[in-house]
Amino acid sequence: MTKEIEQFAQLGIGEALTAALLEYGIETPSPIQAEAIPPILEGRDVLAQSQTGTGKTLCYLLPLLERIDPEKKETQVLVIAPTQELAMQIVREGEKYGAALGIGTIGLIGGASAARQIEKLRQRPHLAVGTPGRLRELLSTRKLKLHEVRTIVLDEADQIFQMGGADDVRSLLKGALRDRQLVFLSATLGPDVRGLAQREMRDPVDVGIEPEQKLVKLTQHLYFECQQRDRIDTLRRVVRHYNPERAIVFVNQADTIAEVEAKLNHLGLEARTLYGDSDKVTRATVLSQFRSGKFRLLVATDVAARGLDIPGLELVVHLDPATDSEHYVHRAGRTGRMGRKGLSVSIVTDRQAFIMRRFSRELGTEIQERAMYDGVVLDPAEADERRSRRTSKSPSAGRSDSAKAPAKPAARSGAAPSARSAETPLDGAERQGADGGPAAVRPKPAAKPAGRGPKGGKKQPNKDKGAPKWLKDKRSPQDPS
Repeated sequence: MTKEIEQFAQLGIGEALTAALLEYGIETPSPIQAEAIPPILEGRDVLAQSQTGTGKTLCYLLPLLERIDPEKKETQVLVIAPTQELAMQIVREGEKYGAALGIGTIGLIGGASAARQIEKLRQRPHLAVGTPGRLRELLSTRKLKLHEVRTIVLDEADQIFQMGGADDVRSLLKGALRDRQLVFLSATLGPDVRGLAQREMRDPVDVGIEPEQKLVKLTQHLYFECQQRDRIDTLRRVVRHYNPERAIVFVNQADTIAEVEAKLNHLGLEARTLYGDSDKVTRATVLSQFRSGKFRLLVATDVAARGLDIPGLELVVHLDPATDSEHYVHRAGRTGRMGRKGLSVSIVTDRQAFIMRRFSRELGTEIQERAMYDGVVLDPAEADERRSRRTSKSPSAGRSDSAKAPAKPAARSGAAPSARSAETPLDGAERQGADGGPAAVRPKPAAKPAGRGPKGGKKQPNKDKGAPKWLKDKRSPQDPS
């Protein structure tokens, strides 16, 4: 379904929020925002699916900020996010746009001080954003009360279920008002999420912006094939060639992430890591430094694949292939966001190349193979052709064995000398046998050394050489001196 995109004011967004959007350079709603904002603003349940990087956060945040009554000191909206990083990103957006309306926002995430969060809850913030585990913990201790919450949002709903948060979500929904508004959003909506929506939602509006097109059209998808031992070098060449200001490098296992970071730093590519087991402060610091350009490469597990919006992220590299096409969608979705061009590059071995072909079929998107030759990215066939032409033009190519090297002069007599006898004389230990006698085998010299007699002994110097004839005749044979 296509629809002419309207301006935010025509969608029902007030003057204060419209001015805040203009201040941050946002003038026109994205397709998902144009479709989802009106029903959310009306208070209806909404099930929204759209590609990553299309502005899903603002599509629910803007209408919900409009619906919040800042005069009431109570938590009116709860947003549930699968990861700490996405939750804190939503908190920043809530603070940025809610400040103009006098709306307070709080983040309730694991890994942070629960006591400090409980203290802030006493101030009755209007908008709460949290991860499932911490929200359920606060609900069970009665520190978080949902009887005043009018709207619950599941952002990246599929990921919440995949990360084991389904029971936490059900507990939170059970503790909320029966007539609350529900909004579920994700780039992919699986059967678990749709089943929950069917049980909990009332006459939901199903918003799907090209749901069959799971990847944004402006992102290019490539893969390079190499040996397992050459993966880091291939990554280095990819980064050097495309030269992005910032890039995310995805790996599958957290136990290999430190090794990858060390190798990249050794190659002069500034890199830091982001993974689930690191503490909240470290993860927040790393992301802040990455956004501000303090280092170039962020090596991450899939914890960084959902919901993160890194301004100016030009390149995503899958050093390990994504585990399935859905994870590939969310990884690749970190680049090419909000109408910008992006590039997703996978580095695979010959045994992993079939994964790229499978993803291409499942996602309906062409993932092209490329090869690097002389610092240029080429089609593999063209790279092979250039390599073949260079080989045929080599000076030694097509020459016979006799033409490849000059003929060696024949030895004067006997067998050819050994390499050792031609290079250096044998030392004393090699000239004699183990019992001190002569050695059993003596290597023969290539030719008679200059200055040696017929038997190998040194010639006596000819003292008459160059002397006048009368002096030669005067010397007797017995007394040559």
